[in-house]
Amino acid sequence: MAKAKPVSRIGSDRLNTPTDLDPNDVKQISEGLTVLLSDLFALYIKTKNFHWHVSGPNFRDYHLLLDEQSQQIFAIIDAVGERARKIGGTTLRSIGQAKTLSRVQDNDAEYVGPLEMLKELRDDNKALTAHMRELHAVTDEAKDVATTSQLEEWIDQSEERTWFLYEATRNAEAGGH
Repeated sequence: MAKAKPVSRIGSDRLNTPTDLDPNDVKQISEGLTVLLSDLFALYIKTKNFHWHVSGPNFRDYHLLLDEQSQQIFAIIDAVGERARKIGGTTLRSIGQAKTLSRVQDNDAEYVGPLEMLKELRDDNKALTAHMRELHAVTDEAKDVATTSQLEEWIDQSEERTWFLYEATRNAEAGGH
């Protein structure tokens, strides 16, 4: 049985996709996209966690809402990673790397009330929107119109998720109804 060769970090220039973007901009944008990708993976898992564990009188509505939102987040994930590669950058290589880069806090609690779930996800989506706006400023300045355009779509989706989660919790009783 042949011994596997270790993966070399040297020679990453073989992954450079041709682009007319400035190499420094490519580095900054792809690093920003990698952090965004890490946030999206964490938010996806957290949303699915809450989807699987939500309970209470509004179970069906919350369960379906969180399923819909997790699907929307999941749909963005591949586009973010591929965008970094399209401009000649690299992106996530492991779950460990994603964990170190993500700004979304895990929630490993055995039980979280339904309103607390929705409020936590509301705040996570709101923060995600703010982070995407910061990256948008970078991509806009670099004249990376394709990434800028995609970020505008993703920001809109994140704002909608925040809105739905806010409305689902507004004026709700603290007991989870």
